[in-house]
Amino acid sequence: MCDFLIKRNKMSHLMTLMLRRSNKALARALQTSSPTATAMMAQHARREMPRIGAVIAARTYADVSSLKRTPLYDLHVARGGKMVDFAGYALPIQYTDSIMEATQHCRTNASLFDVSHMLGSSIRGKDATAFLESLVVADLKGLKDGTGTLSVMTNEKGGIIDDTVITKVNSEDYYVVLNAGCAEKDQAHINKHLAAAKAKGMDVEFIVHSDRSLLAFQGPKTMEVLQRLTDFDLSKLYFGMFTSMKVNGGDVWVTRTGYTGEDGFEISVPNANAVALAEKLESFPEVRMAALGPRDSLRLEAGLCLYGNDLNEDITPPEAGLTWTIGKARRDKCDFTGGEVIKKQLADGVPRRRIGLTFLAKGAPARQHSKILDTAGNTIGEVTSGGFSPVLQKNIAMGYVDKAFAKAGTELVVETRGKTTPAVATKMPFVNTTYYKPS
Repeated sequence: MCDFLIKRNKMSHLMTLMLRRSNKALARALQTSSPTATAMMAQHARREMPRIGAVIAARTYADVSSLKRTPLYDLHVARGGKMVDFAGYALPIQYTDSIMEATQHCRTNASLFDVSHMLGSSIRGKDATAFLESLVVADLKGLKDGTGTLSVMTNEKGGIIDDTVITKVNSEDYYVVLNAGCAEKDQAHINKHLAAAKAKGMDVEFIVHSDRSLLAFQGPKTMEVLQRLTDFDLSKLYFGMFTSMKVNGGDVWVTRTGYTGEDGFEISVPNANAVALAEKLESFPEVRMAALGPRDSLRLEAGLCLYGNDLNEDITPPEAGLTWTIGKARRDKCDFTGGEVIKKQLADGVPRRRIGLTFLAKGAPARQHSKILDTAGNTIGEVTSGGFSPVLQKNIAMGYVDKAFAKAGTELVVETRGKTTPAVATKMPFVNTTYYKPS
């Protein structure tokens, strides 16, 4: 899941404006702001991505001439996209509808996101499984061909280098999607270990698919729409499954997954065919293009992490509530980078945990690094992502707190810009997910 980035100083307030003011007022607000750009986001972005409470990227949308562009750039501009710097790419933060409208549309219809900035790659070779399992915590041997899983790459301290979706095409071919904001360090990390593996005689290759684009098609009506463009029976493709098929007359790779909590598909398509496919999907009445702003509110409502905000190299999978990504078959040995640290945490527990927060009173949305307090006023953690939920019509957030305060229902207080607001620890997702799974 996927992208990444963007911390904000004044941006937290501006994102609230995006939900509540007209596009004209928003444009004036953005053009007179000076948000700080931080290239980490993280994460991923992936997902990606965008984010409202946590977010939004670096430069204002007035200056994108020096940025990298996806094959859909001209389409974004033609649709009125307000372009921003996101992980070094010019991507739309919003189209002509509001972020609130776009979020609610995805929850009820079908939305199309351009996530071509993300790093699509493959690990291939006879030793692909062994090599990749040395880098990530997933049980790849146990995955069936044509299925995938969320996983994380870890460092020597057990911290998360990046989160990634890994699909097992077969035992000698893995499709790996990494966050754009982490692409440079991820490639350096993989290539370092790749060189060592090859020196030992391992048969493995790392391939970056710079010739392909990635479209995230999300929402409850996506299967109905996509079925009009393919002869493949999509009712047989469940959440987490992958296959090659023809869509709109061209060959694509399709994974039933996404970063919104809704049913949906991520479609890897050759660059030359990306615009035609996007325009065809957008031509159906159920479908709208959607941008980084709603993508962030959607992933936050779904309780999904954003790398650089909710995950980083000092946070381990057990602390992040991602113990489930560590394959059961791997927990005895933990034979991956940083495994000894994580194995001890699995046995002894962790001092802090990631939680959801629902606010009990109105106020400015919490932002990254807002203090989380107990009811006596003691600091017991901090917010990592926060924003206004268009679906719940209230402020929500996630963050890390001392383990003693992590139980759902615990009353807490969040301090944002010197003002305190009561909140309660909440199980995530905040909005129920609707992944397509066997009944």
